[in-house]
Amino acid sequence: MDCRKGKGMENLFSLKKQLQFLEEQLLQPEVRKSAKDLAILLADEFIEFGSSGRVYNKQQVISGLPTSPTVQMKLMDFQVKLLAPDVALTVYRLVKDSEQSKEKKYSLRSSIWRLQRNHPLKK
Repeated sequence: MDCRKGKGMENLFSLKKQLQFLEEQLLQPEVRKSAKDLAILLADEFIEFGSSGRVYNKQQVISGLPTSPTVQMKLMDFQVKLLAPDVALTVYRLVKDSEQSKEKKYSLRSSIWRLQRNHPLKK
């Protein structure tokens, strides 16, 4: 993306807003409880590395997450790096509120997002 042409920075800002919205959707309790919403948001090739070191694929997340306890989470320090014309890396800090201990847990997270033409979320 050539930012010298003026539109590049606008496009990057728009992309950042859109990806932050999608990442925040994945934190919403109603989305995390919906297998249908998760199936739309997660790519078929999705994998996640949990803090325990365990690796989860899309089907494992869709079948396990809706029955998991609700945890309040918030994004901080959200950044986007364009890796290719249709691929972006998001990096952010996640804050989890623990109901048991009343303490906040911080973690660094990243995701790779790929634009899929004709995807249900594509406007």
